[in-house]
Amino acid sequence: MTGSAGTVAGTLLLAAHGVAPAAALGTSPTGFSSDSGFGSGPVVPAGSIVKPEDRRYADLMTGNNQRFVANPDYVRLITTTEDAAAALQDALSQKKRVSVRSGGHCFADFVCNPDVGVILDLSPMTAVYYDPKMRAFAIEPGARIMNVYETLYKNWGVTIPGGICYSVGIGGHIAGGGYGLLSRAHGLTVDHLYAVEVVTVTSDRKVRTVVATRDDAGEKQDLWWAHTGGGGGNFGLITKYWFRSPGASGTEPKNQLIAAPSRVLVSAISLPWNQLDERKFARLITNFGAWHEKHSGPGTAESNLSSLFNVSHKAHGSLGMFTQVDAAAPQARRILNDYIASILEGVAIEPAPVTTANGEIPAVPAFFTPQDIPWLQATRLVGTDNPTITNPTSRGAHKSAYMNKRFSAAQIGVLYGQMTKPGFANPNTMMVLFSFGGQVNAVEQHSTANAQRRSAYKLCLQTFWSDAKDDAYYLGWERETFEGMFAATGGVPVPGEDTDGCYINYPDTDVAERAHNRSGIGWQQLYFKDNYPRLQKAKLAWDPTDFFRHKLSIELPREPANSESVQ
Repeated sequence: MTGSAGTVAGTLLLAAHGVAPAAALGTSPTGFSSDSGFGSGPVVPAGSIVKPEDRRYADLMTGNNQRFVANPDYVRLITTTEDAAAALQDALSQKKRVSVRSGGHCFADFVCNPDVGVILDLSPMTAVYYDPKMRAFAIEPGARIMNVYETLYKNWGVTIPGGICYSVGIGGHIAGGGYGLLSRAHGLTVDHLYAVEVVTVTSDRKVRTVVATRDDAGEKQDLWWAHTGGGGGNFGLITKYWFRSPGASGTEPKNQLIAAPSRVLVSAISLPWNQLDERKFARLITNFGAWHEKHSGPGTAESNLSSLFNVSHKAHGSLGMFTQVDAAAPQARRILNDYIASILEGVAIEPAPVTTANGEIPAVPAFFTPQDIPWLQATRLVGTDNPTITNPTSRGAHKSAYMNKRFSAAQIGVLYGQMTKPGFANPNTMMVLFSFGGQVNAVEQHSTANAQRRSAYKLCLQTFWSDAKDDAYYLGWERETFEGMFAATGGVPVPGEDTDGCYINYPDTDVAERAHNRSGIGWQQLYFKDNYPRLQKAKLAWDPTDFFRHKLSIELPREPANSESVQ
């Protein structure tokens, strides 16, 4: 592991000079076929094999959600593409069931479950650099989002429009169509994905390393496309992504990706529960939805603004809202002021500073008055100090929906009732409403695997607790709330006029069960809509033995690909 750390340090040193380190390029070991076309470089030691007797095992048998625990024969830590191919061949030879991990933030048991024999852990692969051969920025799957932002911005002034939580691994985040506070201005991360390197298993159970780009045709393009929102753990081991924005020109690295803002205006306010009643609560939630409905299209000045609204349970004491806008955007301060005024219109409530952490929002009382600060500073502010979301000892439940329109009065009534439910005393419970739309909606839904391209905002209903004995209680509250809000469509947000399904990076296995999804629409449609058949086509081409699978993995097309049955 010491050797691996040294190599990564060298990689980043080279990256500072815009040089792609040879060891990080897509090579293939002797005995394995490869389509990558790159030469070999310095040897990087293979990763550790961690077995139950190893002191590290307890940390590696679980991820960020302690509800999900595996008992694998071993965890294989992977350091290079060659190492990934060798690790995969070993698992194949031993006929082991595998799961794949980059950052450990999966909201379901896709990685950590009792059926897994081997966890293939790519977290040691953390390089971020410019690759002149690909004219694109290469990022390995174990790189954490904050390290990606730091490296891209400090060296080249560029970024990808990714998520908030600093420790999410890039491997799963990108494959599932990751988004963040810059997405309304610049689209999803996958809208800038140029290529992906994947270690696959062929029909005769041989290992093959493939690089697929958006410029390819046929099955290779299907493989690239499947990684633009098809979700992780489906097609192979992702060992590298390359990013280059569509329309990028020349050879200068700084011109190949979007430029991050230099400075942003940041606002953080809390809305005390002791000033709210049901009417005021309803007006707040309606105002949020109405603003985003009105400004969901691309190309407007308002697309430079993005906000997250933590509708926290009454036990927390307040709701919280964090808002950011590019300070250099036209009329940035007016847009921010108008947005806050729109949310508060007709509510008759006095907002207060955020003095207590609220979900993703840290305690930031100084930002009650909007502040103009450097972008990277703002990114660190909201990304690295959110103890509820990043607590690695907690248990959690999560459910998602894309919203095309504001909530109905009936939905808000359910939400208010659940957020004020007598006897419920968990302050770490919230429905987070995230700004969406803008440039995200400029892309046609079949251009990427991420099919939700007309929504205004998305939600994540989540609660966190510490003791396993409370699982049934909190899961019951979560289900009652979500299924109650979407009772009119069978307990789930069926794609249609008002809602547009669920987000695969917030996976929820409940939607695959008839007890919780009574819509008659399968999870396949909820997550992927009409893009699912093409994902199945890619599955058949690149994982024909269904070696990579989990509870919501892409299925081989044994039955009609667009089946709407609940499995």
